[in-house]
Amino acid sequence: MPHKITLTGSATGPLREYDRYVAFDMREKGSPSAPKGLKKSTFISYTVFVAKKAFNKTGLTKKSIMHEKVLIQGEPTLDIPIDECPGEVGVICFQITVLPNKNDKEKNESDAKKEPKQEASTPSEAQKNTESTVQEEVQEPISQPVAKEVKPIQPEVQQAPTEEKKTEEKKTTLPNQPKGTQDLLNFDDIIVPEEFLKTRPNPEKTQKVIDFVKRTGRLDEPLTIEKGSKILKDGYRRYVVAKTVKMNQVPVVYEYQK
Repeated sequence: MPHKITLTGSATGPLREYDRYVAFDMREKGSPSAPKGLKKSTFISYTVFVAKKAFNKTGLTKKSIMHEKVLIQGEPTLDIPIDECPGEVGVICFQITVLPNKNDKEKNESDAKKEPKQEASTPSEAQKNTESTVQEEVQEPISQPVAKEVKPIQPEVQQAPTEEKKTEEKKTTLPNQPKGTQDLLNFDDIIVPEEFLKTRPNPEKTQKVIDFVKRTGRLDEPLTIEKGSKILKDGYRRYVVAKTVKMNQVPVVYEYQK
């Protein structure tokens, strides 16, 4: 049976590229307590070797590998040349997984706690409005006994809630999506013009958008799509990012045909 090894942490050095694989260095500290009579283990340095196909699927880059926390599952090896393996132990990676940051988890949990409180507070305001309208309806027939004068008041009371509903429908936005998003569209349904495919977005700006998606789980802005034809009009960089991180659906804003 081959030996198995599991590592967690971030790269301690830059990413090195070879023909069919990439390599980076990691280190882990041993157990804080050791059996009596034995010395405590110190930091052990590892050099991890990952196939390029597996590494590209994670969406990691030369810069992000130094900041993202990853989980490595593989087996130790002693067959790598010393100049390619500066670490004390070489590790052949069979599976690499990017672990979520603690800050992102805390933000999601805090947002989830805030939403129920807001939902709980809205019914109380609605109840106050309904109670006030009921009191007005009860008092009006007493002060105005004539039936003809009461009838014109009823349409005004009924129209107000409908107008409020219309304004609420306009204000509603899709949850966890950028401002201005009108709809979520399947990524494969978007048609990209040839003029976009001939261009190459700025790598640095593209990387910033990729880092934003990894932190928040969404794009920073919606894509502009022509209504009906589903042709991409604006946001080719965000289209490339969505393709890189393999998003099934993307936020869009529609541009109507002239």
